Amino acid sequence: MRAGLVQLTVGDDPAANLPVTVDHIRRAAAGGAGLVLTPECTNALSGNRAHQRAVLRHEEDDPTLSALRDEAARAGVWLLVGSLGVLTHDADGRFANRSFLVSPTGEIAARYDKIHMFDVNVTETEVYRESSAYRPGNKAVLADAGFAKIGMAVCYDLRFPQLFRRLAQAGAQILTVPAAFNHITGAAHWEVLLRARAIETGCFVLAPAQTGFHGETGGKGRRTYGHSLAIAPWGEVLADAGVEPGVTFVDLDLTEVSKARARVPSLSHDRGFTGP
Repeated sequence: MRAGLVQLTVGDDPAANLPVTVDHIRRAAAGGAGLVLTPECTNALSGNRAHQRAVLRHEEDDPTLSALRDEAARAGVWLLVGSLGVLTHDADGRFANRSFLVSPTGEIAARYDKIHMFDVNVTETEVYRESSAYRPGNKAVLADAGFAKIGMAVCYDLRFPQLFRRLAQAGAQILTVPAAFNHITGAAHWEVLLRARAIETGCFVLAPAQTGFHGETGGKGRRTYGHSLAIAPWGEVLADAGVEPGVTFVDLDLTEVSKARARVPSLSHDRGFTGP
């Protein structure tokens, strides 16, 4: 299976971002990818909650999702829409940060709401409170794509290894980690965390990312780290997209999953313990 990791620099206007995303998906399909993956916040990246409320839509009415489903069917590819910000019917008005796996017929094969919210003080002046706008999910998702079982995660989930271990023990062969990783924490932690998750689970890890500066209406914008990565089950970096938008290809041999797990079968070595 050839995968195509799409790296984007989206703004806060879904209508403007969509044709760029579609173009990259078409390039990935033309390059032979049977699995195409886009980053977190594929439709828009913004910290302006009023603006988000004005431009985001419910899943059933989202033009970005509809267009990407059509594109997956047109190209005949599996498409991991890294995530879309979508409106919910929650009483508190918060959005969902939702990842979609779309089949080659355009059907939604699986959906996953990001569980862990990015509520951190990166520096004294760079503060994020994702939970103020997004309500966290509460369900891990393992999707059967036929060619592989795929464990779905999003960005900050990467720092919670128990999620990935649970997915691997349930049968995941590929873990997807679409992200809009902060440029500061990305430089320090992105690659090492992705490699650790691959090594711990014996899975391929595919992490399409946002990159560069993202301007926004009524806000200062933000920077993301880029470096979409594909990691092998033994921990090797198979592909690194650098910092430019585009498509990065990687060929996956799923027999490498069973080989890695046979060499170090740690997924079957859990033991109970007490304390502290």
